[in-house]
Amino acid sequence: MKKYDAVVFDMDGVIFDSERATMDCWLELAKKYNIENLEETFLACTGTTHQRTKEIMLEAYGEDFPYDTFSKEASVMFHEKHDGGKLPMKSGVRELLEYLRKSGKKIALASSTRKQTVIDELSDAGIIDYFDEIITGDMVSHSKPHPEIFLLACEKIGVNPENAYAIEDSYNGIRSAGAGGLRPIMVPDLLPANDEMKQIAETILESLDEVISYLDV
Repeated sequence: MKKYDAVVFDMDGVIFDSERATMDCWLELAKKYNIENLEETFLACTGTTHQRTKEIMLEAYGEDFPYDTFSKEASVMFHEKHDGGKLPMKSGVRELLEYLRKSGKKIALASSTRKQTVIDELSDAGIIDYFDEIITGDMVSHSKPHPEIFLLACEKIGVNPENAYAIEDSYNGIRSAGAGGLRPIMVPDLLPANDEMKQIAETILESLDEVISYLDV
């Protein structure tokens, strides 16, 4: 059995199938705004804060792109479709959280999403009580791939980064966890693991269903 004290989870694309749900909303709006190659730009935004997403969009489509209006419309569409516990949860989430709790491990969340959204979605899914600490994008100064959010999570739960696993799906998330000295586990979502991810991550697993058996070895 591997020795570790905590697991720090990303949320979007790891706990919830929310990145795919968000991308579907963006692609629906792309027709209205005559945006081309939006999927590629969206994937570049995964794992980053709202502010960094705005910067990426303006870089891609010009400073006059009405990002705030676009973002608000996408958010309204997303919440209409998925609020109230309708956001799909990834396979194996509850089983893994229960396993970690019974094993006496600390559990934290490090999500680039703003705090209220995180609280609402975890509460609607009935899993918020599993988390000892929740760190969100509006609680840090630097977006992933900067390690600040993971380092703060470890500090809050009183665990050294080298004794914590980080479960991430995005490239920026894996970079962030690796830079912070945590032990990254990549569970790919929208993007497959590339050579850089294979080098940074301790392991790459197909789903959360495989994490328990990996930690048990």
